[in-house]
Amino acid sequence: MVDFYTALGFETTHLQKSPYAYAVVERGAVEIQLYGMKDYDPASSHSTCYVLTDDVDGLHAAFRSGLKAAYGRIPTRGLPRIGPLKDMSYGVRQFLTTDPTGNTIRVGQTLGNADTEEPAATAPKETFARALHMADLFADSKQDYPGAARIIDRVLNLEDERPTPVQRVQLLLLRGDIAQRLGDAEGAQKWLEEADSVQLDTKEREAARDALARLGDLRG
Repeated sequence: MVDFYTALGFETTHLQKSPYAYAVVERGAVEIQLYGMKDYDPASSHSTCYVLTDDVDGLHAAFRSGLKAAYGRIPTRGLPRIGPLKDMSYGVRQFLTTDPTGNTIRVGQTLGNADTEEPAATAPKETFARALHMADLFADSKQDYPGAARIIDRVLNLEDERPTPVQRVQLLLLRGDIAQRLGDAEGAQKWLEEADSVQLDTKEREAARDALARLGDLRG
């Protein structure tokens, strides 16, 4: 645990092994306190906290760099892992990183002018934007990967509506990401190859830059 947070740029300010395991790590104004539990299953953890920042892109890059130096690669699935940067429909740009015992740290930055704009409180109404919103929540907040997969499969099979090219890349990418998390390597390869084959113009590639960066991670 301490090694993981050190890789993220945190300093260990307290560490004890008895009478129980306990550590404190700090980075800037953020202090995280960690303690050990017997018979604890990291895979079932729901522990999380949210950190607001004014430089989410910079922190994401720094965390990725630190993890690559520590692990020899950027872990994108399993434990520990770091997720992609995303502009969320509820008004923040964020990423998630999960430590070796399943604690998820959400790091986000308010989109737009924080003094005048409120984050969206409801899901989008447009079909494919709503599907992305709900699938993200199912996958990242609930860890309900089969549920997220069903949402994406349903909208990709619609015959009377079609996503934009950017939405299609995002949906296929998330579907491939979910397949990887479920251990379906063959399915993941199919979804990711399909995402990679979507034709985008320059403006669309800019709009899909976060998804394309994640696609490179997952295919790598």
